Amino acid sequence: MTRKLYWEDMYASRFEANVEKVEGMRVVLDRTAFYPRGGGLVSDVGTIGGALVVEVTKEGEEVFHQMETPPTLKPGDRVEGVLDWERRHRVMRMHTAAHILSSVVNGETGALITGNQIRPDESRVDFNLAEFDRDKMAHYIERVNATAGRGVEVESFFMKREEALATPGLVKLANAAPPTLDELRIVRIGDVDTQADGGVHVRNTKEIGTVVGVKTENKGKDNRRLYFTVR
Repeated sequence: MTRKLYWEDMYASRFEANVEKVEGMRVVLDRTAFYPRGGGLVSDVGTIGGALVVEVTKEGEEVFHQMETPPTLKPGDRVEGVLDWERRHRVMRMHTAAHILSSVVNGETGALITGNQIRPDESRVDFNLAEFDRDKMAHYIERVNATAGRGVEVESFFMKREEALATPGLVKLANAAPPTLDELRIVRIGDVDTQADGGVHVRNTKEIGTVVGVKTENKGKDNRRLYFTVR
């Protein structure tokens, strides 16, 4: 099992760890602050021992760091990991903004999330909505920015699966069940939104900056996509 430092301190951009194993171009550490790809979020990138990490994935409870070049590391080596912090922080800003957006849309329409992709440059969220035009997008984005500007605190904690699933509003996914774990990680954005989520977020919504709607797309019957970015 890899100790997940990205859940303990989402602002840890440097850390020390021991190499657990090396499989081809992939390195497993005993602990890592690198967030692995998943839940619609891209993975972190950065360096381990000065060598480039180009992608990070999770298999079971192990986190695999894909290296750009064949690693010279061996089990037991002590290394320093360094995240591309500017990229990570933009993903955190985007992700928290996406949660506020989903809360706004869900609150006004009852729509659930049918898909999402959170990237540092531009992100998107899909909703099971029949109608979604630019005027509505502008209205939702305006509400997101008003909420973010309040400076709402963001916290995360774990809850027993049965309790989480029995709590209205904690699961906002239309077509996917939460992981089959005994405990689910919950992210609470003050009085704005609370939902099951395993990703990385800012501590306070003021860090998001300004959310800008980019475009909307019709992705099929009762499925609308909204692209946005942060500045």
